[in-house]
Parts: sequence; C-alpha cells; structure tokens
Amino acid sequence: MVVIEIIGALVGLAYLRLEYRASIWLWPAGVVMPLFYIYIFFVGKFYAGMWIYVYYLFASLYGWMRWRKDGVAGGEVRMLSLSRRLWWLSAVAAAGLFGLIAWVLYTFTDSPAPLGDAFTTALSIVAMWMLAHRYMEQWLLWIGVNAVSSGLYLWRGLYPTACLFAIYAVVSVFGYLKWRNRFRTQ
Repeated sequence: MVVIEIIGALVGLAYLRLEYRASIWLWPAGVVMPLFYIYIFFVGKFYAGMWIYVYYLFASLYGWMRWRKDGVAGGEVRMLSLSRRLWWLSAVAAAGLFGLIAWVLYTFTDSPAPLGDAFTTALSIVAMWMLAHRYMEQWLLWIGVNAVSSGLYLWRGLYPTACLFAIYAVVSVFGYLKWRNRFRTQ
C-alpha cells in the first residue's frame, strides 16, 4: 500500500501546484488523485475521507466544466470573493454536514476518529465547491482541513499522506495570499 500512497501523494503535489497557479489543469489531476485515495482511505478506515474522494472525483469533473464554461481555459483566472451571505451559508452548510457525517460515522462505522474525519470531510465539501466557483476564501478552509488531516494521518500511520497534507497546509497559506493579491489587482 505504501507504493500506492506515494504515487497518490505525488499526484496530490502536482494537483496542489496547479491549484496554487490557478491552472485549469488542476482538474484532470483532481480526477486522477481520488482514485488512489479512495483505496487508501478505505484500507485505513477513514470512511468519510474515502467518500470525500468519491466527491472530489465528481467535483473535479464539475470544476473542470465550470472553469471551461467561464472561459478560464484560455487565459487568466478571475478570482472571486465570498459575500457575507455566502460566508454564512457556507458556515451553516459545513456545520450541518459535520453533524450529519459525525452521526453516520458514530452510528454505522468503526471509524477511529469520527469527529476529525467528519470535520475534515465537511469543510472539504464546502471548500471544493468554493474552488469550483473560484472563491479565494477556499484556501482558508483548506488550511484547517489540511492541518487537521495531517495530524490524523500521522496518528494512523499513513506517513506519506501525513507529509502531503502538512505540505498542503503550508502551501494553502501561500495560496490564499497569492489568490488574494490577484483578486485585489484584477
């Protein structure tokens, strides 16, 4: 499994680099990476994490179509910022998803970390939606998701994945700063 995890982590690094650069090519990498992590998280008993990668697979297809429709393929990506109303709706959606996912994990699985798994999954769903719509604040959610995920995966012995998510957490800070600067100058 370590080889599969390393390959998945390498694809994940490529994905992150493309997301940081706001390249439309992040989406094809976003289709490939979940194929590895669905398996990895199933074996590691991170069930919500496994399902989030099923979601990522379809969300990447959606994001790719959305960016192409918005004309992103041919040039500069136009960054957007969440309105106050969308911030509140996003927070309510994340809280509702967290509660639902935690309940499912406690009730129907043997997840070793149901609250951590539910937290990262709920925020990831909302962050992926934000990314597909090019909201710069998606990076703020990824900072939390990636930091918590790194600790969870380290605890479960998924060392390459823990390293990948630690890198994701750091790059997410710089990604937010870069996207915010681009937003301010566009």
